[in-house]
Amino acid sequence: MNQEQVLEQGRKCGALLEGHFHLSSGRHSDRYFQCALLLSDPLRAEALARAAALRIEAAVDVVVGPALGGVIWAHEVARALGVRALFTERVEGLAALRRGFELEPRERVLVAEDVVTTGGSTREVIELVRRAEAEVVGVTAIVNRSGCSNPFEDLKLPFYALAEFEVESWEASACPLCASNKGGPAVKPGSRSVGAQG
Repeated sequence: MNQEQVLEQGRKCGALLEGHFHLSSGRHSDRYFQCALLLSDPLRAEALARAAALRIEAAVDVVVGPALGGVIWAHEVARALGVRALFTERVEGLAALRRGFELEPRERVLVAEDVVTTGGSTREVIELVRRAEAEVVGVTAIVNRSGCSNPFEDLKLPFYALAEFEVESWEASACPLCASNKGGPAVKPGSRSVGAQG
């Protein structure tokens, strides 16, 4: 499945949104990719995950995704790879493994996020994995909207995204949509509270 096919799937299911959006980072944008809609069809989610699994070059023991956006994606990619899936949750504002989830030292971990923008929540998971003395072998995403081909290059990690989705965004104080009142008030379509780094 190539990038255009992924984006076309997004168009067909209404995951590609246009309007006035308040992103998790606090910035505003006129476009948004709602991966929850893309993953709401189990067969489509399975096909996307199989396409992603074909791109993963490293050996993987476990896939870990941040809640909420990475939960389904981590599970589907893990299923495609034939390994187990875990997800992190926020405890006092920090990513943590709960529900009896554990990582063993030296386990090879693929971090999975549905959409990478700033990469903040993904980096939190990477740090958590490293604190557990497991090895992060890469990051996978359905959509990369970070604006760079590998937002984890500084960590020397391979990044496998199915599609690039370029979105212009602005600081809330400099948002032209707010200034012109076009598109109405900014809405928050994502799963995390405004101000969290996603």
